[in-house]
Amino acid sequence: MAVIALVSAKGSPGVTTAALACTLSWHHRVVLAECDPAGGSVLAGYLGGVLDGPRGIGELAVGELRDGNLETAFWSQLVDLDAPRRERLLLPGVVDPVQAGSVSPLWQRFADFFAGLGRGRPAYDVIVDCGRLHVVGPPWPLLRAADVVLVVTAAHLPDLSSARATVRAIERDFTEHRVPPGSLRLLLVGDGHGRGEVSKALRLPVIAHLPHDPRTAEVLSHGGTVRGGRPLMRAAGALEVPVRSLLDRQRARLTWPTDAEAPHAV
Repeated sequence: MAVIALVSAKGSPGVTTAALACTLSWHHRVVLAECDPAGGSVLAGYLGGVLDGPRGIGELAVGELRDGNLETAFWSQLVDLDAPRRERLLLPGVVDPVQAGSVSPLWQRFADFFAGLGRGRPAYDVIVDCGRLHVVGPPWPLLRAADVVLVVTAAHLPDLSSARATVRAIERDFTEHRVPPGSLRLLLVGDGHGRGEVSKALRLPVIAHLPHDPRTAEVLSHGGTVRGGRPLMRAAGALEVPVRSLLDRQRARLTWPTDAEAPHAV
């Protein structure tokens, strides 16, 4: 199991919609963690704001700073999106700007904890909605710790300009912090230039393209019945395949013997 982080280029839409679509369509157990310092939107939008009390990463951060009880409190802060199966869980984002001040100092703590969920029983993938990097207190530790980082961008020229700046900023940070190469990819949303053109322009592979599907995007943003046969949901479900393939290649590199360890030819 793995941590997959989605981050937006400045001004580019679609991170939360893409993250939620993947959470609802992938075949493995998934926790969707809303880690955008600017605030979460799934609770107020897709879930209609109906919950039995405060819940989410803000509440979790306050408790962790006060009591250091992240491991025990985490599961009580989740929302089951597919109740009662507990296979698609949501950790809602901050709902009050004041909470962001409690969350930001704990990004590394959350990064370590999310990585551990992949080794639990049962194990969960964690899809992290990081929002935009151009905010106060961006979740850099989550990006550095993620197995896969997807920069979500529309394929129009203004969006590509913003995406280029975001990609270069992440690459610089990863180099500075010695993050192993190969985790960063582009995820295109909506209409615009083709995958080859975008990949060449930004010098980064495109992992997939989520099509323009306003009807489904409206449901994921404001609530309603999600239909798995819609174009956006089919594409989000299919995204799991190249993500797993990328993860397999990464793990193969980590386990491949070095020259000193490789068996001698006979």
